[in-house]
Order: sequence, then C-alpha cells, then structure tokens
Amino acid sequence: MIWLQSLDASAFHFLNQSLRLGLLDWVMPFFSGNALFVPALILVAVGLVVKGGPRGRWCVALLLVIVGVANNAACDWLKHLFARPRPFLTLTAVHELVGRGGSYSMPSSHAANWFAATVVAGAYYRRSRWYLLAVAILVGFSRVYVGVHYPGDVLAGAALGTCVGIGGLAVLERLWRWLGQAWFPLWFRQQPSLLDPDRRLDPLAWQPGQPPLRDPAALAARQWLHLGYVLLAVLLLARWGYLAAGKIELSEDEAYQWLWSKHLALSYYSKPPLIAYTQFLGTRLWGDNAFGVRFFAPLLAALGGWLLLRLFAREVNARAGFWLIVVAAATPLLGVGSILMTIDPLSVLFWIAAMVAGWDAVRRDAGWRPWLWVGGWLGLGFLSKYTAVLQLASFGAFFLLWPPARRHLRRPGPYLAIGVGVVLALPVLIWNAQHAWITVHHLHDRAGLAESWHPTARFLLDFTLAEAGLLNPVFFGGMIWAVVMVWRHRRQEPFLLYLLSMGAPLFLGYWLYTLRARVQPNWIAPAVLPLLCLLVAYGDARWRAGVRAVKAWLIAGAAPGLAAVVLLHDTNLIGRITGHGLPPADDPLRRVHGWAQAAEVVAHARHQLLAEGRPVFIIADHYGTAGLLSFYLPEAKAGVPKTPLVFFLSSPQPLNQFYFWPGYQERHGENALFVSQSDHLAPPPAELVHEFRSVTDLGWHPVMYRGKVLRHLQLFACHDLR
Repeated sequence: MIWLQSLDASAFHFLNQSLRLGLLDWVMPFFSGNALFVPALILVAVGLVVKGGPRGRWCVALLLVIVGVANNAACDWLKHLFARPRPFLTLTAVHELVGRGGSYSMPSSHAANWFAATVVAGAYYRRSRWYLLAVAILVGFSRVYVGVHYPGDVLAGAALGTCVGIGGLAVLERLWRWLGQAWFPLWFRQQPSLLDPDRRLDPLAWQPGQPPLRDPAALAARQWLHLGYVLLAVLLLARWGYLAAGKIELSEDEAYQWLWSKHLALSYYSKPPLIAYTQFLGTRLWGDNAFGVRFFAPLLAALGGWLLLRLFAREVNARAGFWLIVVAAATPLLGVGSILMTIDPLSVLFWIAAMVAGWDAVRRDAGWRPWLWVGGWLGLGFLSKYTAVLQLASFGAFFLLWPPARRHLRRPGPYLAIGVGVVLALPVLIWNAQHAWITVHHLHDRAGLAESWHPTARFLLDFTLAEAGLLNPVFFGGMIWAVVMVWRHRRQEPFLLYLLSMGAPLFLGYWLYTLRARVQPNWIAPAVLPLLCLLVAYGDARWRAGVRAVKAWLIAGAAPGLAAVVLLHDTNLIGRITGHGLPPADDPLRRVHGWAQAAEVVAHARHQLLAEGRPVFIIADHYGTAGLLSFYLPEAKAGVPKTPLVFFLSSPQPLNQFYFWPGYQERHGENALFVSQSDHLAPPPAELVHEFRSVTDLGWHPVMYRGKVLRHLQLFACHDLR
C-alpha cells in the first residue's frame, strides 16, 4: 500500500505540476465543473423526455436511478470507508485551480458519475458512447490537473461507475421482468424489456406464452395502485438512506425532545408525550444517534401516504392516488416533515387516519363501531399535538355543510368517538393537573392571548408568503382554486366537501389569527394533505372532463417542486451547481448544520476551565442549545439522564421542561461554562452573576462549517457556584 500511494503521489505530481500548460489551465477547470453543466443537463433531459419517446424517457429514468441514486450512494459510502484526504491537504506545492472540496478523495465522484452515465446512455444511444467516453476521460483527467484528486481516485471512480452502470442495468432489467409480470401486466405486455424500448406491443392483443387478459380496466387500476406502493417504498428507502448518510445534524427541537425520551413522563411542559415515546423507541432500535432519533419520520410519512393511496383508489381512482403521492413529495413542507422527527409527522399521520376513518364512518353508515376508530386516532393525535382538538371543528363543518351526514348526530357514534379521545387524553390532563396546568398557561402566552389585540396585516402577509413557498407556489394557487370551485358546487360532491372540511377550517383559522399574532408556518401542517387531496381529486375530475391543462399544471408544479425538495435536503448542491454556495445566514439548513463543531468549541473551553482543578458543568441560554450540547458532547451524552452535564439557566418559574428536572443548584463550589448563541456581544444574565462568585467573559467564538462562519457562541467562565 505504501508503494502504491507513493506511485499515486508521483503520478499526481506529474499530471498536476510537470504537465502544466497555459491552455490546460484554462480548459481543465471547465471540464472539472462549470455553471453551464447543470442547465445544459436539464435541457437535454427535458428534450429526451418530451421528444425522445419511450427510449428517451427510459434513458432519463435509469440515469436518475443508477447515476443519481445508486452511484452517488456508493461513492459516499466508499469515501467514508477509505477516508482518504484530498491531495491539497497532504502534499505540498499543489497546483490548485478550483475550490477545495469538503469530502474525502477516494473515489472520484465526477469520474464515477461520468463513466456510469456513459454505460447507461450508451445502452440506449449506441453512437453516443464514444463521445461520452471521451468526455468522461477528460473529466477524470481534469480532476487531477486542477489538484482535487489523485490519479488512483479517478481510476477507482471510473471502475466503480462502470460496474454500477453495467450492474444497475442488469438488475433493473431482471427486476422489471419479475415485478412487471406480477404487478404491471399491461405495461409489461406493452414493453417486455427496458433495454429495448422500441419493441412496443399491443397490451390487449393475445401474445404467445401469455395467458388471456381478464378485465383490463381493473388491471389498469391495480397497476396504478401498485405503482403508488412502489413509489412509497422508494421514497421510504431513499429517506432512510439520506438519514443514514448523516448529511444533516439534529435540530434544536429534536435534540430537546430526545432529552424528553430519557425522562419519560405522562406529558411535558409544552407538548404532549407521544414524541418522547416515539424517539425512545427509535433510539432503542438504532442507538442514540441521529438516525435513531429520526427513524420514524419517514415511516410515518409512508404510512400516511399508504392510507391516502388506498382512500383515493376507493373513492376517486388509483391513478389520482399515485399522482397525489407525487404532489406530496414535491411539496417542500411535507418533504421536510418526512425527515425531521418533531411532533408534526405524528400529528399529520393521526389527522389523516382520523379523516379516513371518519369518512368510512359517515359513508358506510355501519353503526357506532367505526366511530371508535375515529376516536382512537383523534386521541393519538391529541397525544402528538394539541392541534388535534381542532379536527372536531372540521367534523362539525362537514355536518353543517352536508345535511345528510347530520343523521349521525342523532346516534351514539360521534359521541363515543369524543369519549375515546378524552380517555386517551387523560395522561396529559393528569400531568397538567399535577403541575398547575402549566401547559395551558404556556399555550396562552405563546398564542399572544395575554396581550391586547392591535390588528395588523404584517403577520398575515408574512404567513401567506411563507406558506406559498413551503407548499409550492403552483400547488398553493391550485389549492385556492380547488377550494373556491368546490365551495361553489358544494352540494354536488360530498367527498370533495369532506376533504374541504378536513383542511380549510384549520388553515383559514390560523390565517385569520395572523391578524392578531405571528403564526409559525408549520402550525397548519395537518391541513396540508387534506387540501392537497382536494386539489388532486378536483384536478382529476377536470382531467376526466377533458381539461388537458391539468397535465401542464401538474408538470409545472411537480418538476420545480421536486428540485426544490432535493436542494432542501442538501443545499451544498447549490454550490456544486453554480460554483457559489449560499451565505450561512441564507442557508435553510443552517439550523441542522454545525452543531458537532459547536460542541467541539464548548468542549475545548471546558477542558481549559477544568485545568483549574474543579468540576465544570455547562449552562445554556436556550433549551435547544442545551439539548444539542447534551447530544453532541460525548461526555454529556454519556451522563444523560442520571448525571447530566448540561443544564438550562435556572429560573424561578417554568420556562421549559428543564424546570421539572434536577438542576445545578446542588453543585455548590463547582465552576461552570455558560454558552450563549448571540449575534453580538452581550453581558451575562443577571441571575448568572448572582449565582456565581465571579463570571468572566471568554469572548465570541466562531463555529465553522465548510470553511465559513455558521454562527457565534459567546462563552462565560463561571467560578464557584454559591
């Protein structure tokens, strides 16, 4: 290995330094990466999809799967496995012509992607393989010439890309032959081979060796349902893979609620208890890591999609159900909610489950038993987020708007549902009764009810613009259009009216409440899927009525929406595409980056304070900071929950859940490190100065991420707790 590394370094010096030419200094950075590549790639892909027929569409689809997913996943895994530093980090006098990458060196992702793309594209367009191979070689050479890879990295990337390309084509062809015959018989009869897309047959005509078709219409509907299942499974695995790759760190709420999972209780200061129990189960299965904390978020999203897909297959059609899953995947707010394990994924799932069970109870008229399911889902929703209480208003709105449903109000079913929900809510009620109804006071203060009302449109405009962006501007406008049209014809379609009732009251209520106080964009999360269901169901009805503009609307919303969701999962891609990364202050992922580095800054300062010979604990000025330091400081994580190292600043009244756990008041004579997130230097809190014999400002400490200052921490050395 030493001999190979020496040979690789010698080859690098020859190609990077001895071969230097003025023309190559200008050309090679262009082949290594340029701002024109991604727009050109998008144009080519759109051209192949629109004008390339089945051959072009299959080529683009397999490039996305094999190159975009499989090959990049393999590269990331191998980079972390080998952990080889880039040449500019270990060698001297490197001729650097482009920016420094933040990942490991072996293998070269550029080389792997180009060689994999050459294999896939060459399988569909044979004449292109030689041109693409020449470009792939130039790109590989450029990565060495500009100083970011060793020749061995490029050779490994080329070998990996070639193997992934050939193996991916073989696996997908075999998978299509197996899965296509079983789940997609009509489509398989039409195209029996992915690699020979020009061989298209009449799926309804009898073919040798094939059994005769029975009920093609039912088979077609079943195919769309199966395609929806496949899409849900792919999204679930992709989201789990993304979490396992460790692209993002925990957010403040996730780390804070992870601490809750170490102190299981009937309820908590600001939220119901189900989030703590969910994280408890996830970390028991996978360990105290970010994947364990977030394991259930993608699963909950998949379960909600499955419920809606089944509902649409029964009440609308399976094709509309499939496109509903696509629309949901292209909605940024739902994309984020399927990754972060906060209270919203639980709340959305149980809202949807109560909605589906409620429609069954209303439609089937099968007595009081279906209402028990409604009550169960409502109760679980309340144990997830207090917004679930407002779903009763949604049911009330439907009873008000659809007179035939009111007969259920004269029967025990709805009241049994409320009774079941109240029983399930007892843990929250008992805990609050034991703690002076602190949650009620907290929610009262947070909603701004303690302040006098001064009507303002400032919050309304902020909320509307935020929702338009997070719900996808095209879909946001489409939802408004669907709500208006369904309201105008509300006596014709009870199912559409039911969907309207399940989403519009919550959204409209919070929208109007912005006239009084600020409303966070995620507060309306349970209303999003019912309104998207309304949009897709109404759009499908217009499509079947002959309005072909629905297809253009779907493409206009889904294509940029999916791109936005991908970028929200990894904003570093923006820098790779344009050559200019986002400023840290404008990065949407700022709140899930840089916490491990922040913990290192705190750990270094603590170890310096430990040199004075006294124990040192940590105090944070925010519950989220306290949770994150507890998670990312190894010595702090090891002490949770019995011997905590990180605390929230003490207060005479409850400000968060830390008030109900043992504090640092008994650690008399010990020193502490106070940590504050701040955009400017500030004096220490008065209560801190009162608690310690002396408090010394240690200054402003930058937290770096990918070579940029992400945030600042102001640290204070606190000596001798009184």
